[in-house]
Amino acid sequence: MNAGLQLYTLLHVVISLVGIFTGLVALFGQLVGPRLERWTAWFLASTVLTSVTGFGFPFERFLPAHAIGIVSLLLLAGAIYACYVRRLDGVWRRVYVMTAVVALYFNAFVLMVQLFRRLPALAALAPTQSEWPFVLTQLVLLVTFGVLGGGALKRAKAEVAGVV
Repeated sequence: MNAGLQLYTLLHVVISLVGIFTGLVALFGQLVGPRLERWTAWFLASTVLTSVTGFGFPFERFLPAHAIGIVSLLLLAGAIYACYVRRLDGVWRRVYVMTAVVALYFNAFVLMVQLFRRLPALAALAPTQSEWPFVLTQLVLLVTFGVLGGGALKRAKAEVAGVV
């Protein structure tokens, strides 16, 4: 890998990790307290950048990662619209939560895929990524985001109803 591609990869990874971290903090705010507006803005911006920079890598054919990137950008467009145009008013609060949580899950999913591809110990456990350690990890990740997203959705619904 040439130096330019290495630097680009490092930049993409750092942006991705920022997106995941800020997304988890923003999700925590959705779950327990006031919405953390700056964290939310950083999450949305860095996650959009993650998806956009993902298309900058050389490729010869359309890959599953490209499909995830496209779907993530569509979800993020919905989240940004719900958050900044519709101001989380009424149903738009739930639209934001659903789209943001799924976009965050996609980033975490790709992180797990990359960890199983790049870390020798994990690659040895699941060389084709169809072995049970990989499948179990992804299942735990999916259930975790389902539970967290469900909790954030429940709170969003309560906020709209004026219960919280």
